[in-house]
Amino acid sequence: MESSGTYDYVIVGAGSAGCVLASRLTEDPDVTVALIEAGGADTAQEIHVPAAFSQLFKGELDWDLDTEPEPGLYGRRAYLPRGKVFGGSSSLNAMIYIRGNRADYDGWAAAGATGWSYDEVLPYFIRSEDNERGADAFHGVGGPLAVSDSRSGHPLATAFVEAAVRAGHKRNEDFNGESQIGVGQYQLTQRNGLRHSLAVAYLHPALGRPNLTVLADTRAQRVVVEQGRAVGVEVYRGGAAELVRGEREVIVSAGAYESPKLLMLSGIGPAGTLGAFGIEVLGDLPVGEGLQDHFMALLNYRTDAESLFTAASPENAALLQNEGRGPLTSNIGEAGGFLHSRDGLTAPDVQFHMAPVLFHQEGLGTVSEHGFALGPCVLAPSSRGEVTLRSARPDAAPRIRHNYLTAEQDRSAIVAGVRAALDIAAQSPLAGLITEPFSVPASDSEADILDWVKRHGMTLFHPTSSCAIGSVVDSELRVLGVERLRVVDASVFPSVTRGNTNAPTVMVAEKAADLIKEATR
Repeated sequence: MESSGTYDYVIVGAGSAGCVLASRLTEDPDVTVALIEAGGADTAQEIHVPAAFSQLFKGELDWDLDTEPEPGLYGRRAYLPRGKVFGGSSSLNAMIYIRGNRADYDGWAAAGATGWSYDEVLPYFIRSEDNERGADAFHGVGGPLAVSDSRSGHPLATAFVEAAVRAGHKRNEDFNGESQIGVGQYQLTQRNGLRHSLAVAYLHPALGRPNLTVLADTRAQRVVVEQGRAVGVEVYRGGAAELVRGEREVIVSAGAYESPKLLMLSGIGPAGTLGAFGIEVLGDLPVGEGLQDHFMALLNYRTDAESLFTAASPENAALLQNEGRGPLTSNIGEAGGFLHSRDGLTAPDVQFHMAPVLFHQEGLGTVSEHGFALGPCVLAPSSRGEVTLRSARPDAAPRIRHNYLTAEQDRSAIVAGVRAALDIAAQSPLAGLITEPFSVPASDSEADILDWVKRHGMTLFHPTSSCAIGSVVDSELRVLGVERLRVVDASVFPSVTRGNTNAPTVMVAEKAADLIKEATR
């Protein structure tokens, strides 16, 4: 096997975490970094036009994964889009900037994740951020990642917020501030109305550095471990296998599905699973177990009001290009909120996303008329899934089962969320904009709601916790029992955070960059 060179650090995956790490580690001109990415450059126009992100689904920039038959969804397979391009899923997500709840991080720390309490991670959120509202106790300016208010401000999203307030939910101007509870417009990772992915924010400014080498269109096949120490990554590119050597560390940042797969292919995972595929066991760890995600069910309504159905006009394209505003700047999920589904909770367990356009069939359904969607999700799921191998071949997709709605608490939360959505849809001014239902439960009974969500529910695109702190990695994200190997991405979350997971992933990578630098001092 030929060598592709030797570097101080080898990072697998140019997704959100990998972009942050590549940028932060190469700030030291004496450090060399190789960044391995299965996809290519983020040049597709649909990436940068916010309203176009679902056009990337099932294309060449999407890993296009599916779950195994889900027992809680009548055996249905769920579609799982993931970015296969610079920026990873930050290049095709809905750009919503949500950090989660203080209780998430304090819960991590209380369970043994030393250094990960809310007060300890807040500085990393602030460091990464360039918030157009300015700096305060919770927010930063001057960081790499632009955080902006919506330039779309769609009237249907505004109507949702007003209806939710009439339904008894309080208005919240900042879900990342003092309190997460309430409804309002989301802040977004955009600049001048365009997507500000982690590739744009962190990787692009670093590409000119001579100490960064990006290996695009290159598949990582396994981490090479010698005498208990990670020494490099075997990759496949240009029709041949090569070895990319890392003198200091190998860092796996391939995401909550691909990171556990790569570790297992490398001999790090459940011994029984690895043995079944003839893989030598180098570390018997529960890799791939504990997988979590947010499960969402979108109620869709028809309307005569203008929706994003007609957004793709020359006039709106000119608005985006010349003024950085208009319907094409919409992130689709423009508004939403957080609520308690029952008394006695100290943190929310249901989140809403409101889209001023029909969004159905897991985001793959044809949109041929005006409408809008309102989607509650299970925010603090009890269900746990797993990622396992399908084959010992590196090009085979992993087996994924989320076990959505298999826990009673999750079924109760989604029922409460759907009932809250029905209540909001019945309030003015939203109620007056509805002409008829497009896809909603037959009634508000528990049986009808559960039947409907099992048939129509979908991922909210937030997989985490498959290489969790405490079971697969330690509090410094080092793989247990293997030297010079870390995992840095959403897979290390001890539990899924309450909200969209991109901002927490950036925080993890920012903190990891400091941990990695400190290890060599």
